[in-house]
Amino acid sequence: MRQHQETLEIRTDGAGLVEFTAAVVRVVEDAGILTGLAHVFCRHTSASLLIQENADPDVQLDLGAFFRRLVPDGDPLFLHQSEGPDDMAAHVKSALTQTTLAIPIADGRMLLGTWQGIYLFEHRRRPHTRQVVIHVLGA
Repeated sequence: MRQHQETLEIRTDGAGLVEFTAAVVRVVEDAGILTGLAHVFCRHTSASLLIQENADPDVQLDLGAFFRRLVPDGDPLFLHQSEGPDDMAAHVKSALTQTTLAIPIADGRMLLGTWQGIYLFEHRRRPHTRQVVIHVLGA
């Protein structure tokens, strides 16, 4: 069993999805592991991770619109607003999605489907630099 780990920095322009599949592919290739698992972990509570369609950019826009409607910024239900009206809404959106992904590896490649991409889902309005840890293990 071998392991390899890298931390990626992903810059966002504010709320929305940022695809970083190519960066994870590079980490998996650098690991030199033929059969195993790529574990992807977001180190933040107001951003999350998704595997989603990467063929039609409308999918990402529609997901953003849905989550804005589902959990609106500044909802009077929320007490926590120490970093602005989008703060608690971002935490709820993150709780509804996921902060970790596990992707199987075979023949040195992740077994993503044809139209699947790996995305960081930024839930805050302003730009951020997010850290995502990629841990690859296997043989």
